[in-house]
Amino acid sequence: MHEPVILAVDGNSLVHRSFHAQAASGQRHWAVRGLLTQLLAAVERIRPAVVVVGFDDPGRSLRRERWPAYKAHRGEKLDSLVEQLAAAVAALRALGVAVCVPEGLEADDVLASTAAFARRSGLRAVVVTSDRDAFCLIDDKTSVLRIINGGVEASPLMTADRLHLLLGVHPWQYRDFAALRGDPSDNLPGVRGIGPRTAARLLAEFGTAAAAFADPERVRARLGTGIARRMAAPGAQYAWRLNCEVMALYENVALDVRLDGGPGVLPLLADAVGEVYRSHNLTWSAAHALRVLAEMAAGAAEPAPAASDDEWRAYRSWGSRSAPAPRPIRARPRPEQLSLFG
Repeated sequence: MHEPVILAVDGNSLVHRSFHAQAASGQRHWAVRGLLTQLLAAVERIRPAVVVVGFDDPGRSLRRERWPAYKAHRGEKLDSLVEQLAAAVAALRALGVAVCVPEGLEADDVLASTAAFARRSGLRAVVVTSDRDAFCLIDDKTSVLRIINGGVEASPLMTADRLHLLLGVHPWQYRDFAALRGDPSDNLPGVRGIGPRTAARLLAEFGTAAAAFADPERVRARLGTGIARRMAAPGAQYAWRLNCEVMALYENVALDVRLDGGPGVLPLLADAVGEVYRSHNLTWSAAHALRVLAEMAAGAAEPAPAASDDEWRAYRSWGSRSAPAPRPIRARPRPEQLSLFG
């Protein structure tokens, strides 16, 4: 039997993608609709037992407090985007998935903490995001569904072997790779003159960036004078170290996920699934959502079994540790992930 899978979704990433891709749609909360559609597609493709969605803290950033230049080049979010991010959190909580907005931290930290939780709990994890930073989480228990143009269905499922084929580095080397290369989207300049190909060559030869910085003569002998000069330039090692610190992910975010049942454990309540999808004008996909998220039989006239008043109250209060947990986790049948898009 397959190990149960926990699906960790970068809510900020998917809302942002939907916001900018569908901005001309003219419908209110179009980005929330996009998130709900992509969530449904991800659950259908991966067949997880638990779903966790992470969001950035909208009011505070520990990274910006410590490193003021972090994302300093970004302007203020549009009011409509801020509103839809908040609406997305509310919609997902009403749906019944586990939602985490960690104080001072980001969705990436929720993904890292979910992957760590999965390893401790004997689960597998699939991370859903468009952010490459999650590649450092890949191991024998964690893969990354990297969302690209075309949505979930057209996106590759990244494993350690596929990452090495794509970039020439192993997952445990990815943070060094990104720190050497830099990340302009986060206002993190890399080592001047070291692009992704050179970073991959350095890591293939030395294993770690620290080993490369410590042996300039070998860098010169193996990779040439030009690369050795760039690595020895003033500020090069500082830029790499700073990026490594800023890019480090927290793995200790409290998720409030219980394996004996609670938020995020599938199947979700049919009443909640139908209510959320219909209230966001996704009537055309509500029946599909009921089958995938609530495991309601196709063709059923009404959601069944309907939640009792007591179960509905428990469902709404699942943030409390004293709340009952009527739906324990279980493995769900799922297809083998044998191809890049499996």
